[in-house]
Formats: sequence, C-alpha cells, structure tokens
Amino acid sequence: MISLVTRILDVLLVGVGGVIAYGARFGLENLPPSTSYSALLLIGGLLVAIVFPLVGVYDSWRARGLWAPAVRVVGAWALVLVSLFALLILMKLGTTYSRLWLGFWAVIGAALLSLLRLVVYYVLRIMRKRGYNRRRAVVVGCGPLARDLIRRAREETWAGFEVSAVFDAGGNDRALPDEPLRPLDTLFDYVSGHDIDEVWIAVPLEQTRRLRDVLESLRFSTANVRFVPDLFGLFLINHGVSQILDMPMFDLTASPMTGVNRLVKGLEDRLLSLMILIVISPLLLVLAIGVKLSSPGPVFFRQQRLGWDGKTFEIYKFRSMRQHDEPEGQIVQATRDDPRLTRLGAWMRRTSLDELPQFINVLQGRMSIVGPRPHAIAHNEAYKDQVAGYMLRHKVKPGITGWAQVNGWRGETDTLEKMQRRVEHDLYYIEHWSLAFDLKIIFLTLLKGFVNKNAY
Repeated sequence: MISLVTRILDVLLVGVGGVIAYGARFGLENLPPSTSYSALLLIGGLLVAIVFPLVGVYDSWRARGLWAPAVRVVGAWALVLVSLFALLILMKLGTTYSRLWLGFWAVIGAALLSLLRLVVYYVLRIMRKRGYNRRRAVVVGCGPLARDLIRRAREETWAGFEVSAVFDAGGNDRALPDEPLRPLDTLFDYVSGHDIDEVWIAVPLEQTRRLRDVLESLRFSTANVRFVPDLFGLFLINHGVSQILDMPMFDLTASPMTGVNRLVKGLEDRLLSLMILIVISPLLLVLAIGVKLSSPGPVFFRQQRLGWDGKTFEIYKFRSMRQHDEPEGQIVQATRDDPRLTRLGAWMRRTSLDELPQFINVLQGRMSIVGPRPHAIAHNEAYKDQVAGYMLRHKVKPGITGWAQVNGWRGETDTLEKMQRRVEHDLYYIEHWSLAFDLKIIFLTLLKGFVNKNAY
C-alpha cells in the first residue's frame, strides 16, 4: 500500500512542483498554468509513472540510509527532465517554454520528491519497529560473525528483519551458546516451509568450503542468498554486493536486471514489442480467424508458467492443438507428427507463428523479447532436481527467444542432455547479458530462429 501511495504521490508532486514553479516565474495572479504548460506537466507525470519503476525507485531500501533512495529518485527525475527536453527539441518547441520555469520546476520537483522519501523512510522505520513490513531471514553459521549479525538484526528493529532460525555450519568457533541450532541438512525444508525471504551465510573464510553444500541445498529456492564476509576490505572488488544492516553481503545468486540494466531492458522490451505488435496486427487477426475455423475451441492457448523470481504468470500462444485432456499433473510435450495438432497448428509451430501473442506478455511486463524460454510448471518440477542451476533461469524475465533457441536448443526435450544444454545456454546469457547481446540474439532469430528442425 505504501508503495502504491508513493507512486501516486510522486506523479502529483511533480505536477505540484510545476505549478509552484509557474507561480514563482509568472506570478501567483497568473495561476493556474496555461494549456501548453499544463500539457507538459501532464507528460512529465506520465514519464514519472513509466521511468521511476524501471530504474528501481520503488525497490526495497530496507536497512539502508536515507541517502540511497534520495539519490536514486533525484537521478530518475533528472532522466525524466532530459527526456522532456529532448522531446521539446525534437518537436521544435524549445522556445515555447520559459527556461527559468523549467529550472524552477527541476529544483522544486527534486526537493519535493526527496522530501517524500524522507517521510516514507521514517514511516517505514516506525512501522517496522512495531512489527509490520518485516522480512524473515535465517542465518547459516554459529561463530562471532553470525552472533554479530543476529544481534544487529534484533537490536535494529527499524530495519524490519526477523531472524527465524540459525543453522549449524560446523567449526569450533561457536559463539551462540543460548541459540538453538538446527542441522544444516534441514535448511532447504525450513526455508521452503516457513516463507523465508533471506538466507544469510555468516561463516569464517576457512569454512567457506562448506558453501557448496549450502548452495546445493538451496538450488530450488527463490530466497535471496547472501554471503557475509568477515574481511570487509575485500568486498570492494566484487560488484555483486549488497549493504544490509551496515554489513556487506556478497550476492551469490542475484539478478543482473537492476538499476540501469533494468531500465535499458525495460525500454527495449516495451518499445520493440509495441512496434512489433502494431506491424504484425493484420497477421495476428488472420491467424486468429484461422485458429477459430480450424477446430472447436478458444483462439489462445493459455498456461501457467514460472517467470521472474519464481512468480507464475499466464502465457499466451495461438492454440495449435485440438482440445484434449492431459494426464493429471503432467504436461505432454508436442512430438513430431503429433496427432493432437491441427493442420494449421502444425504449420504455425514449424514457423513459430504460434508464439506471436507472447508480445502481449512482453507489453504487460511479464516476459522479455530475449531471455530463457518459460517452461511449464510440471517441467520445472521434473528438471530442477536433475539439471544443475536450473532454477537460476528465473533470475531474469523469460523470453520469446533466447541464446539457447538461436543455437538450436529448442523444441522437445526428450533427453536429459537436451535440457542440460538448453540451461547451459540460458545461464550463459544471464551471466553475459548486455543490450548488444540482446540485439545479436534478435538478429539471429530473424535469420534462423523461426524455422528449425526441432520446431514441431
């Protein structure tokens, strides 16, 4: 609720800042602003609603100082202003608006947005002290480092962390005589069964050899896994680091889609998908009519898939099969010459045209144009225990096409090796993501990604 209210207030405060700037520039007697100025304020508010979420303004700033969210919102506001200035230049309207008014608006808007962060920051601190808006964590380790981390979490209640359990990582430096310790081999069951948000690994460096066992036990979990190093000078060399409770934590399985990366990826997806949908809309209409006439049933095939951070979403495809019943709890993959396929459906699957409605998923923000292909939930359950790193595919949004697909690893996965190779390519993409890599995959998809021997 606070996040929603903050988003609404951001848009309103940008408008209020523009009105105050107008009064300061042209005099209070000239209020309200003229139509042209009001239109620019409206566009500015719309850009705030679009840009701020993309650059992480509303991400959690739990257990961090006020400086971080204030800097982020001022930077996002600067990006909105640059976009507005570019728009005015492109439309040759640069001389229509007072530069002094624009300057006043920029400063007043930044001040109001920062002031809102101050209010929200202290409201959340008060709420968390009273037991609301809290996140559940478990600690792996029982030495001095773990003891200090647990003490900070329990004393600094404003941060909103609740240490639910402590797991014994072995070693002789036990510093928690009064803390009940749980066996390490029960870690995954506890995390899965108690809605745990954070796993903090707090062991001395000489015990890090046991990290492999911890990570192996958490390979199915979507909880944030963080390593708390005991040599604080080392964290500067690693870009995958978070600062929580004034302690650096290595992000061992963090998503690359944060900050500027998230903005670039979001703009890429939304702009390209919108343009593509406009261009292919006549084809979508023809295919929809064809599906409806080919056999009884709906035009779209809808299915729950696992997306970013393990959250489910409904994927859209053109229906390519006759209506039929699946075995309970199973998803039967399409095979070559599958009798369930309609004639039109078989052709659409060979040419990948049945995937085109997924651009709607991209526009909704549930998928990306490029990313690991989303698998049926039943397939996730079947393969997550057999393929190393399988669940790490969900650290980014699933895609319509991907590095695995342009390299031929698509279609039916009738052997374990095929799924392993697909996952290897997906993880390579996540590790090496860049805008240039995305554009390369899109280009390769246009060349060889639609028709493939494995597409049926």
